[in-house]
Amino acid sequence: MILLIALGNVGDKYQNTRHNAGFMLADLLLKDGDFSDISSAKFKGSLYKKSSLLILKPSTFMNASGQSALIVREFYKIERVMVAHDDIDLNLGDLRFKLGGSSGGHNGIKSLDAMIGNQYERIRIGVGRGECGVIDFVLGKFSDDEKALLDPVLQSAKSAVYSALNGADIKELSSKFSLKAKKQN
Repeated sequence: MILLIALGNVGDKYQNTRHNAGFMLADLLLKDGDFSDISSAKFKGSLYKKSSLLILKPSTFMNASGQSALIVREFYKIERVMVAHDDIDLNLGDLRFKLGGSSGGHNGIKSLDAMIGNQYERIRIGVGRGECGVIDFVLGKFSDDEKALLDPVLQSAKSAVYSALNGADIKELSSKFSLKAKKQN
């Protein structure tokens, strides 16, 4: 079984913000239907199941995502964990995959590392860096033009998750589904 932890913040205020790129991937996967909602207050988040895939959207807010992840991982005895998150160190339009590594200052990743260690697979969704401070930027909403660049990234990430379900490892995912942003004029 694979546990996909989608990082983001709950609430309408945070919908379509850069920091919710992980939630956006989860929502795209959930649109496929046939997912059972197995959420429970004990999981501290929304939890969905389809065959051997669990999707977790923690409701603890970004900085405490590890609490929810630990509870679900331990309850279901999950061995393969994937985490989908925004990454300001990648350009908008980039998609990368890796195992482990540092948090790069991402508070959701820091929380996960503290609670479950850092040996999980990461789906890094590039959001770039803005002119304003990091917090204002990641909590800012995607413009329509940015959303157009993000959509193919989310589609590729979605395909990667399904490929993982069919047995692809992180190296295969990286080789087949990584994207590099096209240069802007």
